[in-house]
Amino acid sequence: MRIILWRWLWCMAGLSIAWTCGAQNFPDKPITLIVPYSAGGATDVAMRALADATARQLGQRVIVENRTGAAGTLGPSTLVNAKPDGYLISQMPITVFRVPYMQKGGFDPLNDFSWVIHVSGYTFGVVVRADSPWKTWQEFIAYAKANPGKVSYSTPGHGTSLHITMEQIAAREGIQWLQVPYKGAADALVALRGGHVTAMADSTTWAEMVDAGQLRLLTTWGENRTRRWPNIPTLKELGYGIVSNSPYGIAGPKGMDPKTVKILHDAIKKAMDDPAYQKVLERLDQDNVYKSSENYAMFARQLNDEEKAVVERMGLKM
Repeated sequence: MRIILWRWLWCMAGLSIAWTCGAQNFPDKPITLIVPYSAGGATDVAMRALADATARQLGQRVIVENRTGAAGTLGPSTLVNAKPDGYLISQMPITVFRVPYMQKGGFDPLNDFSWVIHVSGYTFGVVVRADSPWKTWQEFIAYAKANPGKVSYSTPGHGTSLHITMEQIAAREGIQWLQVPYKGAADALVALRGGHVTAMADSTTWAEMVDAGQLRLLTTWGENRTRRWPNIPTLKELGYGIVSNSPYGIAGPKGMDPKTVKILHDAIKKAMDDPAYQKVLERLDQDNVYKSSENYAMFARQLNDEEKAVVERMGLKM
């Protein structure tokens, strides 16, 4: 019996040493960063720039892996059964706090993740093709009211902030229009350019085409007008009282060693000030919105309560 007990104690001591050494040596191999939207969209572009900047801080590659679907929650859901060693992390869209209340999900947003760092939020807007007849948001809304069911709009998925906000507008205006969800912004953009949908509600994947005169931006959804398109009104100033920017950050599986979380946090925080990453954020009209691991965890609880209330208010609760 004593021999068995000693073996057990030596085993536990060995595991403790292994865990400690694992945290101290982290990272000693490449890290995978899940991007839950398709390649080429605003999320993908921003995260690849952040991954490169973070890799320079860590001295290890940070490999971006696109895992799309379920309104941006398929990628983060793969963290649930992952080893909490810091080598698999994910961008966390706001839908991780919303979709579990809309459908049966495989994760608990408050208990299944280790919150590493909050980094940014999006500039959202609605665009139409440049050859469309609508020059302003008011003209677009007037047409949608007069033609129930004839206006369609693309989004990166059912239950995303784009979908939720467009339906809030529809309820306010008494409009019947059709959402056409896609796996990501790149596919949604192709649909608009091809004339398969009337409009596109999304982040700034459309930016270069707006600047090139191929698409027309009708409204943005931030607290204030954007630096890049200062002549375009916000939903707030148009009288809707809506501000939507879907704040996001980075998380890993639950149970991560605090030392590993700190190493990732510190590297990403420094990467957020990297000039190359800052240049990409400027192009996407996004800002650094930093929150520490502790503050991000508290913010996650706030977002969870807010998004649950939105789902219930809009009758989307499963």
